[in-house]
Amino acid sequence: MKDSTNKRKLPSGERAARKRAAIIEAAREQFLRHGFGIGVDQIAAEAGVSKVTIYNHFGSKEDLFTEVVGDALDQALGDSARAMNRRLAADDDIREVLAAAARGWVEGIAQDEVLALRALIAAESHRFPQLGRAWRAQGPDRFAEPLAAALKTHADLDIPDMELAILQFYALVLYPHIVHSGYGERLSPDLAERLVERGVDMFLGYYRRT
Repeated sequence: MKDSTNKRKLPSGERAARKRAAIIEAAREQFLRHGFGIGVDQIAAEAGVSKVTIYNHFGSKEDLFTEVVGDALDQALGDSARAMNRRLAADDDIREVLAAAARGWVEGIAQDEVLALRALIAAESHRFPQLGRAWRAQGPDRFAEPLAAALKTHADLDIPDMELAILQFYALVLYPHIVHSGYGERLSPDLAERLVERGVDMFLGYYRRT
């Protein structure tokens, strides 16, 4: 049986774009309020469209949720990603680039709605692994390639395993926020800033050539 998903023609035009944005906004609100078990008919009612319209735009509830995750993370991290790329292109000091990027991640990821989506993904990822892949692709992974390229060319650093190094950097400056959010806690701004400042120093200090 042929897969018709790839051949499905998405609605286009300004009116379709407005409907798509309304559906994503309504779905985000409903998923956060009721969880992934919310029915498509309820999302459609909230968005002011029909169920058919939702399926025409997104194909399935899983695909709609993936779009919701991507949209939320682009709002949360898009500006930070673009700012980091500009800094790297300008050949700014690598410590300042890392610190500014980390602050942007924390500001974006530590938002209540983004953390709530992350918790929802964790709860559903065993059934729908594509949700986790969407989080990784639109979240910190979007920073990995340009950061790795910059770190590789930095004359003062020696990083034999770049994949490991990037994960270590995330662990130092970002992952504590995600872990504590699972306990219903938020790190204070002061502690978040100390994690960034000292985490960047620890990372660069470990990988600096001796």
